[in-house]
Amino acid sequence: MTLIELNHAALPVTDLDRSIHFYGELLGLPRLVRPAFSFPGAWFALGQQELHLIARGRSLTTSTEADQHLALRVPDIQAVRQWLNERHIAHQPIKQRPDGAWQLFLQDPDGHWLEFTQIDSKP
Repeated sequence: MTLIELNHAALPVTDLDRSIHFYGELLGLPRLVRPAFSFPGAWFALGQQELHLIARGRSLTTSTEADQHLALRVPDIQAVRQWLNERHIAHQPIKQRPDGAWQLFLQDPDGHWLEFTQIDSKP
């Protein structure tokens, strides 16, 4: 078996409209056409990969940033922090990983952790 790349990540959400607003409007991900499944959801482009939101309509258990998250590589972590601050999106402080990369975590409306990471240079 050969793995090529991440194709998509699927996240359960309790309020589909709120999550569509968060990922589409606040984070600026382009919306994709979604096949007509028997359950509600929404798809977004994330570079060459996809993010699939699946409406569950009930509360979800909480998680920490370490056990379940999506990591999104960015060229400038400081610009991400400024962009989030301008939109009043709560986030954790920027910190450095043991390998030298810089990261910033935040939670989406359903408590899913997102990591923004700058790998190439100092912030």
